[in-house]
Amino acid sequence: MKVMITDPIAPEGVEILKEAGIEVEERLGLSPQELLEAIKGVDGLVIRSNTKVNQEVVDAADRLKVVGRAGTGLDNVDIPACNKKGIVVMNTPGGNTNSAAEHTIAMMMALSRHIPQATASMKAGKWEKKKFQGQEVAGKTLGIIGSGRIGTIVCQIAQGMKMKTLAYDPYARAEVLEKFGIELVDLDTLLEKADYISVHTPLTDETRGMLNKELFDRMKDGAMVLNCARGGIVNEKDLYDALTGGRLGGAALDVFENEPTTLEHPLLALDNFICTPHLGASTREAQENVAVAVARQIADYLTRGEVRNAVNVPSVSSDLLVVLKPVLNLAEKMGTFQGYLADGPLEAVTISYHGDISELDTAPVTISVLKSLLAPVLKEDVNFVNAPVIAQERGIKVTESKSKTSEDFNNLLILTVKTARGTHTVSGTIFGKKEPRIVKLNDFRLDAVPEGHMLLIFNEDRPGVIGRIGTTLGEGGYNISRMQVGQDTDHHKNVILLTTDEKVGDDLLEKLRALDGVGGVVAIEL
Repeated sequence: MKVMITDPIAPEGVEILKEAGIEVEERLGLSPQELLEAIKGVDGLVIRSNTKVNQEVVDAADRLKVVGRAGTGLDNVDIPACNKKGIVVMNTPGGNTNSAAEHTIAMMMALSRHIPQATASMKAGKWEKKKFQGQEVAGKTLGIIGSGRIGTIVCQIAQGMKMKTLAYDPYARAEVLEKFGIELVDLDTLLEKADYISVHTPLTDETRGMLNKELFDRMKDGAMVLNCARGGIVNEKDLYDALTGGRLGGAALDVFENEPTTLEHPLLALDNFICTPHLGASTREAQENVAVAVARQIADYLTRGEVRNAVNVPSVSSDLLVVLKPVLNLAEKMGTFQGYLADGPLEAVTISYHGDISELDTAPVTISVLKSLLAPVLKEDVNFVNAPVIAQERGIKVTESKSKTSEDFNNLLILTVKTARGTHTVSGTIFGKKEPRIVKLNDFRLDAVPEGHMLLIFNEDRPGVIGRIGTTLGEGGYNISRMQVGQDTDHHKNVILLTTDEKVGDDLLEKLRALDGVGGVVAIEL
């Protein structure tokens, strides 16, 4: 077996691979074109954030079995492309949690006490004591956006400095955060009360540019903004305007929309802005942790077939995987589908197995449901290993049931998800040997293929409504490739599940929602 390392990792990780009898080749700083050649004949690839494992790289790989990220983020890996080629993708969640949390606190303190500016002043031969008067954090309010592991640790450290801690997270539950002394609030309350606002979310379509002019204008005068999570969550142009206009007291970024940055970046010229070059995970301890973890995971997979911390494969034997693969695929589709429907914090998940699948080991299927259900919110932070733990930490009650009988199908998987705002039930089955289908949504019967760019539309069952929906999509330049309609004749309601050739834009989604007779539209990516 041969493993190639294309981004720097701690030497302890390299030694673990060699001790496992694996040939190790370190090829740091490869260009994209060089990587296409170097990947040939390689069984395992170890990367960090610099190497891009895109469709071209996957196509060029003739022996690649596993990609391991020494860290958490996987936005530089084309996971669907890896899935199609059977390449396992692993990361090392938790290895740099403390490091990232501590860096956030360090940035907050440096921003409050003007430490970078004062250091530069002294090194220039000056003694400007009065110029760099700062402010205490004790008694101030820290508001975090995103209450995952890193955000929670940040709050715990801040509490030790006598700060009050608030959190905005539409997917969190108040009683869970209360155990950590964190008050769950809505976004308006956080913006109104927080003296410091720190971002701790993954970069998604929903969070991209989330901190923008609108939010800056709603913050307290003199509030300070921190982002040590992902570049792109903060709109940097709007941040510049808020800092130069006196709306904000200061800002600290460890991550940027485009990395590396250049001297021409306008934020670098501001006195009330400090920054670091993506150092959140750059501690000796964190780098050793993730290097050792990814090396052990790859070595165990290549030498024994053992899967750990994979984001696209459950930890099951190869024999069981052959049998379970169609069911796992169905479970993942249904979990993702429900994840888009969830309109509030998850409270309970019920998974019912009917027919032949009830006699299988369904534990991996349940984990697959949880992973895909949480993934639209947490993205790369959730995998087949930590999904049950995250569900437990968030206070989500998970229940399984099995029945050997199934009225309409040989196999039937029923997934019920309860949130603070309601309950949805989705039923699915396998057609033939491997074709997943969604056959029921709540009280609506369907026969829908769960894949592609999908729209779920709730509408009134009366003449003209479906026609207006089709016309609006057509006028917007979108072609409908598949469409299923489920009827509730007792209540004169329909549910439409359709697939378009391209992802429907936000503007057209709003037009659909505004149509007469349309009660709701949910865009779903499967």
